[in-house]
Amino acid sequence: MIGSFKNARSEERYLAAYDRIAARWPVPARDLDVGTRYGPTHVRASGEGPPIVLLSGAMGTSLSWYPHVADLAAHHRVYAVDTIGEPGRSRQTRPTETGDDCADWLQDVLDGLGHEKFLLAGVSRGAWLALTLAARSPGRIASVVAIEPPGFAPIGWSFIRWSVREIATWFDPRPRAAVRRTFRPLLFGGLKYRAHHPREYLFTDEQLRAITVPVRLVLAERSVLHAVRDVEQRVRELNPLFDVEIVPRTTHALPLQRPELVTARILAG
Repeated sequence: MIGSFKNARSEERYLAAYDRIAARWPVPARDLDVGTRYGPTHVRASGEGPPIVLLSGAMGTSLSWYPHVADLAAHHRVYAVDTIGEPGRSRQTRPTETGDDCADWLQDVLDGLGHEKFLLAGVSRGAWLALTLAARSPGRIASVVAIEPPGFAPIGWSFIRWSVREIATWFDPRPRAAVRRTFRPLLFGGLKYRAHHPREYLFTDEQLRAITVPVRLVLAERSVLHAVRDVEQRVRELNPLFDVEIVPRTTHALPLQRPELVTARILAG
């Protein structure tokens, strides 16, 4: 129940691709390993100012934030995280079996980074992690930017079909697909990693009401995770601290389709 690569060769190739992409990081960075109950967690730190913790989607790694980090680091101390139990440079030593375990891991990361308060910004699974901690232990959280989080409806076949079609776009040779081409070695190398973490549970009304910090919830109009208008209505009725934006003509790949919007919403907190 601990995430690992299938074999040493797969890991070696993956980390070589990881390092090639890391070399393209557009601003000075310091690599940290933060101790947690679930293993050392790799964090890439850049910039100075109020701290932001960036949490990627599944298989995304800290490096998925490289299109955004220059603008973010111009105003903030930015910490981009390799999620425990996912491919990357974090090393899981203990299973995360429940949502509480995931929240405990993220709490350990924030404690290890040492600031009093953080803005948490997450995409997909990273957004789910940020909301999970905010519902349980918001003490170190100033606010949350949650971009296309799961947890509002069961993940069904529509998401699986979308994922298959999305993978095909990673072979698009046109300039607009440059970011996908950059990360393609990590995407396919990550398929040789055995991830073990709990499924994203569905947020209860009680959990959403329990969030006591401002949340900017950014949803894709054509999301395959949930009915976005239903999510908007639900959270507005449950918690006035939620600000909801539905981005027209976007899918769950919203960060790739509208990277400038994602950066702007994080900067706005």
